[in-house]
Amino acid sequence: MCIITFHYNDHIHYKLIVAANRDEFYERPTAQAHFWEDKHNVLAGRDLEAMGTWLGMTTTGRFAALTNFREPQRFDKSKRSRGHIVADFLTSNDEPQNYLEEIQREKDAYNGFNILVGTMRSLYYYSNRHNEIMRVPSGTHSISNHLMNTPWPKVERAKQLMRDYVMKVKYVDVDELFHQLKNNEVADDELLPNTGIDRSLEKQLSPIFIQTESYGTRSSTVILVTHDGEVTFVERTYQNGKFRDERSYNFDIKNR
Repeated sequence: MCIITFHYNDHIHYKLIVAANRDEFYERPTAQAHFWEDKHNVLAGRDLEAMGTWLGMTTTGRFAALTNFREPQRFDKSKRSRGHIVADFLTSNDEPQNYLEEIQREKDAYNGFNILVGTMRSLYYYSNRHNEIMRVPSGTHSISNHLMNTPWPKVERAKQLMRDYVMKVKYVDVDELFHQLKNNEVADDELLPNTGIDRSLEKQLSPIFIQTESYGTRSSTVILVTHDGEVTFVERTYQNGKFRDERSYNFDIKNR
């Protein structure tokens, strides 16, 4: 049950600032962020069970990130892996809106999801539970496991933390964004959403950084893209809530 917080097209130095957590069962096999052997311009982690991904970027400036829509009563394990929505955009040449129109036509083939796709020119959002393709406006936004900017406590907290910081600095310190992604503040009972799971589990999933016995935040990613197309991509991985490794990449976007 992930969260993607981003500041878009509203900063003196950066076109896009992303801070995201991927939450997953600890036992699910996963590869850390790397340039894929079969698609050399794609930088992303990889789910080794379904071979998709949750977030990535390419050297040509294509960006995509996905969260699941939390609705356990509607989950159907026979449907397609949602991670391929991200992977397929990163490896295609389709314009973002055109790509989402194709996904929209096949929306019922997937369990509930939210997807961001974009290039240096534009950024779009789509959820198959809202079924409207939207060009993302400038500003600070966050997506957890409901629609974009749904006022869940963790979403509101993440947006506020990011906006308060990035609007007062010219150059972003990635350590500050990783510190925000480690926020483990639990929501008050009266503010918890009702998504069809047990209330005690709902509370455990309410922080930005999640740690339970068998499930939690597996990786945190910070991406900075300047107006000149310089990219910083840093991923920190965790196991059972404990820091495991960091990978950092820097490159200039080609043919933007």
